[in-house]
Amino acid sequence: MAASYHTCLLVDDNYIDNFVTRRLLESSNFAQNIIVTESPTEAIQMLEDGTVKPDVIFLDIRMPQMSGFEFLDAYDKLDFNKADTKIFLLSSSFDPTDIKRSDDNKYITHFVHKPLTYKILEELP
Repeated sequence: MAASYHTCLLVDDNYIDNFVTRRLLESSNFAQNIIVTESPTEAIQMLEDGTVKPDVIFLDIRMPQMSGFEFLDAYDKLDFNKADTKIFLLSSSFDPTDIKRSDDNKYITHFVHKPLTYKILEELP
């Protein structure tokens, strides 16, 4: 089965969550390339300098260095075509404020509750 996407960027400060999510993405052949970083500032830098051009970004909300929403503010200022990139918030948060903010953000394709599963992957828009 061919990969659905070329490049997937996973941004989450939790090593274990990254390990589990990466394994799931690899075993489902979700993307040809899966790039993982625990640092949202590093992710912004990779996007800014063009070393990563993802079709899909899985983004955690609650990270100590920079929240997912702060990442999205920085992402908004980057100068490249964002229309071809889907961003999925991947979070354990059930806070209605987080869900509302994600619904209101023009870059977020869908809010996904952790843990990511094969079923959720199949249902992603």
